[in-house]
Amino acid sequence: MKGPLFYSKILLFGEYGIIKDSKGLSIPYNFYNGALKVDENPTQEAINSNESLKRFVAYLSKLDKDLVTFDIDTLQSDVDGGMYFDSSIPQGYGVGSSGALVAAIYDKYASDKITVLENLTREKLLKLKAIFSEMESFFHGKSSGLDPLNSYLSLPILINSKDNIEATGIPSQQTEGKGAVFLLDSGIVGETAPMVSIFMENMKNEGFRSMLKDQFIKHTDACVDDFLKGDIKSLFKNTKQLSKVVLNNFKPMIPKQFHELWKKGIETNDYYLKLCGSGGGGYILGFTENIDRAKEALKGQKLEVVYNF
Repeated sequence: MKGPLFYSKILLFGEYGIIKDSKGLSIPYNFYNGALKVDENPTQEAINSNESLKRFVAYLSKLDKDLVTFDIDTLQSDVDGGMYFDSSIPQGYGVGSSGALVAAIYDKYASDKITVLENLTREKLLKLKAIFSEMESFFHGKSSGLDPLNSYLSLPILINSKDNIEATGIPSQQTEGKGAVFLLDSGIVGETAPMVSIFMENMKNEGFRSMLKDQFIKHTDACVDDFLKGDIKSLFKNTKQLSKVVLNNFKPMIPKQFHELWKKGIETNDYYLKLCGSGGGGYILGFTENIDRAKEALKGQKLEVVYNF
């Protein structure tokens, strides 16, 4: 048996801000994916995934039945039969590995599921997000539900605020264009929970709260608007500001060996870096008006282009 594929995602804008109602923009990233599977001769990795699924089933059986119900008996028997999540999505890299798993389980085992084929009203999207948030909390402690939503729908999601999300279109890529969004591999696995608790701790500080509102959220919202409108000039101006704000206020979330590279990008305008997901490792997101210049400036780093302007 092999289930349908669910893809990874990239939150282009909105990391941390969406916890406090900034805008956000999340896009599917088809380079990585995962599917539910059963093998005759499972690898150690498959066995570990199966063990984790056993704990997940126990957790799902206790979820509020008014929110979502699953065919737990079938799920339990599939898991007892060795089912696991076969995934190429790196864990702890900010591209939604647990999100794809949550989407796959909902797709196969939820009763009365909301499907991609129906008219996705805001109510339905919010309901899905609430279900996914509860499901994914098993992995993270607290989840917005956006990663699984993106993976499940395989559509770009525009977050206007906590209670206002919509599927959206993004400007089509210019394959000949020099401008690009890229992923930079930090080579370190990031843990979401500790990063989020550092952020929550900082939120108790009034100075940090006003920086978040007056600078971080302001530039994040502007970046989302610019990107969707295709206003590249303004997008790079705002991304530069955002990159500065993150360097000055989110240092613990940036792996130490990238502090200098981060600063260098802002000073030379060759590229601007920002967090991809919660940070602390995993991928770092980069924006550049000239991908050749950025590659030259970041020689020796692992770069992966995800979108061309």
